[in-house]
Amino acid sequence: MANLKDIQRQIKSVSNTQKTTRAMKLVSTAKLRRAEELAKRSRLYAQKMNQVIAEIAGRIKCSKVGGLDNRCFTTIENPKMVDIVFVTADKGLCGGFNIQTIKAVNKLLKEYKAKNVKVRLRGIGKKGIEFFNYNEVEMFDTVVGLSSKPDKEKSDDFILTSIADYRDGKIDALHIVYNGYKNMITQELHVNTILPVDTASFDCEKAQSSSMLELEAEDEEKMLDSLVGKYINYNMYYSLIDSVAAEHSARMQAMDTATNNAKEMVKNLNVEFNKARQAAITTELIEIISGVESMK
Repeated sequence: MANLKDIQRQIKSVSNTQKTTRAMKLVSTAKLRRAEELAKRSRLYAQKMNQVIAEIAGRIKCSKVGGLDNRCFTTIENPKMVDIVFVTADKGLCGGFNIQTIKAVNKLLKEYKAKNVKVRLRGIGKKGIEFFNYNEVEMFDTVVGLSSKPDKEKSDDFILTSIADYRDGKIDALHIVYNGYKNMITQELHVNTILPVDTASFDCEKAQSSSMLELEAEDEEKMLDSLVGKYINYNMYYSLIDSVAAEHSARMQAMDTATNNAKEMVKNLNVEFNKARQAAITTELIEIISGVESMK
């Protein structure tokens, strides 16, 4: 039977852990409310921007002889080098939030390796960076602190290299991988191809009848060039916003589960303590009775 003092020590330790996890859950819940609101507003802007740029590109593609010759909208059939940007958290204790992103990145790396395509891996977030460094995966560049506190200027600076290298023909595709916010209890993995911009599904006949855009023919190309940079920059920034909301959601769930597990453990330890105490009392009574009997 376990020692009573040892059980009491375990109960106290688990109870302290329970207080910590409960406090972390409350902190994550408060942070999630702010991040969730920002993510929802940002999602609407990102969707509208993607819609506008796809519509302009699609109109040029449908109306211009020879189609759209902008490299940002041209799929490279046999890519030689691609950029993969991943976003993970700077902290742990958020369940499988980070590992889902890491698995998706590993899958992409294997697929490109099988095709003999070189990959420049660009990491945002301490947990993902530490994983790939530990596994000796070469990384092109990294940044810590941006995923926990998304900043538009720092985000633009980080993705600038990929934009410039794509336009110069040094890379042939740009992917962003991150775990995004779906709702309070669900995160959604995103593996987005940012460059080239996909216009394959654009319907020319539908666009001509439903489009609200009124642009002069000579203005379309200028408008498109102006929007491409903003489109890529904002998609990068939105990935950070969406990821941090998902991170708080995942951590809130993980801490809630940990708190419930600690509560259950304390309950079981109390039962064990009571059993051990009863056994000790019974043993003492038997010893007393045996002593009395031996004195008769």
